[in-house]
Amino acid sequence: MAIEGIPPIIHAQLNYLVARSPLSIRVEQMWSSSKTSPWFDRFTLLIPFCLDYLKWDIIFNVQNPLMAPDIVFGPDDESFYPFLLSLEGEGDGNKSPFNSLSDWNNKDPSRLLSLVLQLRESYSAYQRKRVGEVDDDRLKFEISTLSREGIEMSISSGLDKPEEVRFVVPLLDIDINKLVPTCSWRQQQKIYLEVMYPIGRKYSSASSSPRLKLISTPELRSLFSVEDVKLASWVDGMCLAEYLPSLEETLQKQILEAVALIGVRRQFIEALAPVFGRPLEADPIFCRRAAVLVANGVFTFLVHFVIPSQFPKQQPTLILQSSQHFNSQGIPIRSQPVSDYPWSPRWEESEMAERIFDFLVDEALNFKRYCNEPHLQQH
Repeated sequence: MAIEGIPPIIHAQLNYLVARSPLSIRVEQMWSSSKTSPWFDRFTLLIPFCLDYLKWDIIFNVQNPLMAPDIVFGPDDESFYPFLLSLEGEGDGNKSPFNSLSDWNNKDPSRLLSLVLQLRESYSAYQRKRVGEVDDDRLKFEISTLSREGIEMSISSGLDKPEEVRFVVPLLDIDINKLVPTCSWRQQQKIYLEVMYPIGRKYSSASSSPRLKLISTPELRSLFSVEDVKLASWVDGMCLAEYLPSLEETLQKQILEAVALIGVRRQFIEALAPVFGRPLEADPIFCRRAAVLVANGVFTFLVHFVIPSQFPKQQPTLILQSSQHFNSQGIPIRSQPVSDYPWSPRWEESEMAERIFDFLVDEALNFKRYCNEPHLQQH
């Protein structure tokens, strides 16, 4: 993380935090404690928690950068006292943020990251305690029956909506990153079940069924989209401990199928070469993209293949790009996405490629006329 204007000691701490954090912590903004100082010694961190972000201000002192920073928590967390929680025995006392501050060592660049992670752990304990104090028998029952690690919970409210308790449950006890060994994901890929409980309704009320939603880390979409998973209906009287096993079984099966489909997409890309010539570019990891050069007489154009994760059930989308026609900004003219061409998921990959080639022989004339339209070249 190369940013000018940060004192070297503070920069070492911040750079280590951004590069080494197991969470995708981001720096939202930076500023100086003095209008006359050229140094940035204060910044806001966005820290993932419960599928949202905590916004904490880290306040160093440029006049004395050897000192530990102050931490300013969000305006909605006025009752969060992490050092009091530590004294009360919440969490691991050996990992108390109080210890990190009292033993601050500015020569150790890992100290700020350790402090932030310890404070986040204290914040998680604080939110869990708040949820446990809610007068709702159903919530108390859920908390008592959920024994898995990594569950996060919080109470959310707004001006236009009632209070709700959010559970974020990590799913699948498998290392998804290792399923695609050629992928260089920096963060651990995860899938979560978000469970939203309205507060203040009776456990037996049918209208109080929780809202369920699957959410994954963004990078996982290259392999598998949780939006394609159909969640089972919530049965009245059910608890999460009953709901989760069948959901995880379904997810694991679909993820393993998604990994296997990488090989199917790779075979399709390889089948393009005998028909179109060797692709100019291709996605070597997930095999979701490829591009080939096509010539129709003197008219040459690129064909970009956007291959869905559900291939071959879903066909690739084609985008044609002229190598001879440009708009007034010098950008090559492209077609709209094309998907209305002959397709069957039961065909062999070689037949898929040949059918697309036959389609493009006719489509090339239409695309050439489209490229020659005056209004396209003026924009």
